[in-house]
Amino acid sequence: MAFPSHRPRRTRQSDAWRRMVRETRLSADALIHPLFVVPGRGVRHPVSSMPGVSQLSVDEAVNDARAIMAAGVPAVLLFAAPQVKDAQASNALDPGGLAAQAIAAIKDACPQLLVWADVCLCGATDHGHCGHVLPGGVIDNDSSIETLAQVALNYARAGADAVAPSDMMDGRIAAIRELLDAQGSAATPIVSYAAKYASCFYGPFREAAESAPAFGDRRSYQMDPANAREALREVLADVEEGADLVMVKPAGPYLDVIRRVRDAVSVPVAAYQVSGEYSLIKAAAERGWIDERAAVIETLTAIHRAGADLIITYWATDVARWLNA
Repeated sequence: MAFPSHRPRRTRQSDAWRRMVRETRLSADALIHPLFVVPGRGVRHPVSSMPGVSQLSVDEAVNDARAIMAAGVPAVLLFAAPQVKDAQASNALDPGGLAAQAIAAIKDACPQLLVWADVCLCGATDHGHCGHVLPGGVIDNDSSIETLAQVALNYARAGADAVAPSDMMDGRIAAIRELLDAQGSAATPIVSYAAKYASCFYGPFREAAESAPAFGDRRSYQMDPANAREALREVLADVEEGADLVMVKPAGPYLDVIRRVRDAVSVPVAAYQVSGEYSLIKAAAERGWIDERAAVIETLTAIHRAGADLIITYWATDVARWLNA
């Protein structure tokens, strides 16, 4: 019997052929690099559970921002861990607070670098939850979104190029959009953490952002990992309320959700390759079990192939350099 005429290997036989017919192409333009800011000066404190990642004082964050921009990465996602925390998240509301200082300093030093400011209450509250806490430990949705909107406005006024609410309170996109529009920040985009799951892969991040909850967990507001249809409900609601971009978090364990979201909306879709995904690859690479660079490129390609237009990753600067080498 004659061999079938279809031979897919014909266009795999050399690197030149593989590059020519490649369907999914990573680009530095699609990458966002997270930064963790802490009080002080000259502070560069390594995060023990995330090798290669450090908490940075504002001056050091500016230095990293310059290097990130020089590598060709177009944006950073900023998280702040102030020293003084209270139930009202006062530091996040303060025009002179840590996040506002960092936003202004980075924009002054790197005006062409986009600064996305994470909007949540967990890093600035003494209880570590993403909203206000009622007696009995219940997270109050409606008072929380009022505060979140004020935090978003504070960051926009500090110079943030986008505000990124990560709290998963119901209705917070509409509240933020309404306040920004009413207070002269109508041009500030909202990047919504629209489908954020209650994931075990956030563990190392909580060391970096100093945001672990003091009691309980976040399952009453973050999504159940078993649900995919619900993600579309969340995403479509946020788009209707005014989100300019939507995000799926985590990325790697939720490729199916990324695909569903990409097919359902016309706004850009971002995905966050979170701390646990990062630390797993780092740990395996340090033991010689996998090739770090190959694993990073493969996982990011999979996230992009699933439908993510933009990817937040702790390897953003490294990948940009690899791609541009």
